[in-house]
Amino acid sequence: MKKKKVLITGASRGLGLAIAKRIYQEYDLILHATREESFTEIPPNSQLLCADFSDKEQVANFCKELKKNGDHLYGIINNAGVTFDKPLTFQPEKDIDMMLQINLKTPMLICKTAMKIFGLNKKGVIINVSSVVGETGNAFQSIYAATKAGLVAFSKSLAKEAGMLNNDHEIRVLSISPGFLSSDMTDKIPETEKEKYLKMIPSQRFGKVEEIAETIAFLLSEKAAYINGSDIKINGGII
Repeated sequence: MKKKKVLITGASRGLGLAIAKRIYQEYDLILHATREESFTEIPPNSQLLCADFSDKEQVANFCKELKKNGDHLYGIINNAGVTFDKPLTFQPEKDIDMMLQINLKTPMLICKTAMKIFGLNKKGVIINVSSVVGETGNAFQSIYAATKAGLVAFSKSLAKEAGMLNNDHEIRVLSISPGFLSSDMTDKIPETEKEKYLKMIPSQRFGKVEEIAETIAFLLSEKAAYINGSDIKINGGII
């Protein structure tokens, strides 16, 4: 019997790779990155499906290829994202377009493909990776924050839509909103800025990608069957 398939976008490093390493024993994985050379680790039971999400044609082809995996496709984890941190006054329009395309429009199109498949299978889970800044906002990340807030609203709406359009189904749509995580990105933050962020976090530390991956593994599972249309905040209690 074949395993269920789960797509993870942005899977070559960071959170995406941590998710892949956590769930590869339970699912066959479809791993996305912009280029195959980006992968330094590929968990067993994985196939690569690469595309530049800033390129509309490549996104269309990606969705066509994803559809070919329809028989056993069970999970979608829209994790890929990009940010260009600048004051809006100095933000080039091409960077604005790229953030909107990669962070928001591409996940929407992937979800559109997935919902067609899940509608036939009557089963499936979508998890869209948002961010704490989608709720709190963050200086110099106005566009990025807007895309992440958009993912939360989109996920809630799509969950309701799935419930109205499909009878006797097990289709769930969720978002998760991680807080500040220990990563290459946070390693570059000046110590004074790190201290400022840590004061906002009751847990007094940054999160680990493995902790987020563990939550996603649970949300994919049957144990989370009644969690739907929710935004799961994983942020150490950030104020």
